[in-house]
Amino acid sequence: MTILTDAPREIAGRFLAARRSAAGLSDYPGTLPETLDAAYAVQDAAIAGWSRPVVGWKVGRILPPLSDRYGADRLAGPIFDSTPAAETAVPMPVFAQGFAAGEAEFLLRIGRAPAAGQTRFTLEETAELIDAVHVGIEIASSPLEPINRIGPAAVISDFGNNNGLVIGAEIPDWRASGFEAWQVETLIDDVSVGTGTAASFPDGAIGAARFLFELMARRGIALQPGQWISSGAVTGVHDARPGQTVEARFGDGFSVSCRLTEVRAG
Repeated sequence: MTILTDAPREIAGRFLAARRSAAGLSDYPGTLPETLDAAYAVQDAAIAGWSRPVVGWKVGRILPPLSDRYGADRLAGPIFDSTPAAETAVPMPVFAQGFAAGEAEFLLRIGRAPAAGQTRFTLEETAELIDAVHVGIEIASSPLEPINRIGPAAVISDFGNNNGLVIGAEIPDWRASGFEAWQVETLIDDVSVGTGTAASFPDGAIGAARFLFELMARRGIALQPGQWISSGAVTGVHDARPGQTVEARFGDGFSVSCRLTEVRAG
C-alpha cells in the first residue's frame, strides 16, 4: 500500500478550495500519489467534500508508457454538472487560470445498475446495462494548469479533470447504428483540430463502460440508473480558453457545440 505524505482529504481540500475560489494551481497541491489507488483515495475525499450529486462518470485514456507503469489504460472521474445541448452554443464554464479543453465524446446512459457484487463484465453484459447513447462534449477543466503534463495521478485526483458535460442528441437504435465507426470531428472557433473514431479505443465506447463498471465495483461505489458515462475523447484533448466555441460533429447528421466561459468564484 502506498502511504501519502499528505492525507487524501488534505490534498482534496486544496483542490476544492481552488475550484471554489476559481484560483489557479501551478503545481500538484501536495505529494503526488505513487499509485492510481492512492489517487482514487484523493478523488473519494474530494467527492465527499464537494457534497453535490454525481450525474455521471468520465472515462479517459492512459497511454503508454504510463499505462505500463500504472497497470491500467483508462481512468475515471465524477461528473457533477450536465447541460442539454441547444440550437446555439450553450455556455460552459472553465478555469481561466487552470487547464481547459473540449472533448467530443459519446455519452452512454446507464439504464440498469450493475448487480451488487459483480466485478467482471463481458462487453455483452455491459451493453445490456446501457439504455441510450447520445453525442456530446466533455468539458475538461481543472484549476491545476499542468494537470495532464503531471499525469494520470493528478487527473484522477481532481475529478478526472472534469467540469461538466454537454448532452447532445440521442442516437436512434444505437445498437445497430455502428456509431463507434462514425467519423468524429472537433472544431474550435470553426477550425478543425482533430478527427477520429471510437472504434480506435480498446473495445470501443462499450469497453469504456465495462472499465467503469469493473472499477466502481472494486472501489465499492454503486452506479445509478440515469447516470452518464462519458466514454473518452474521440478526437483527442484540445486545449481551449474562455470565449472560444467548441463544436463536435458526429457522422453525417449530429453536432453539438458550446461556448466556453470563465468560472466565477463562489
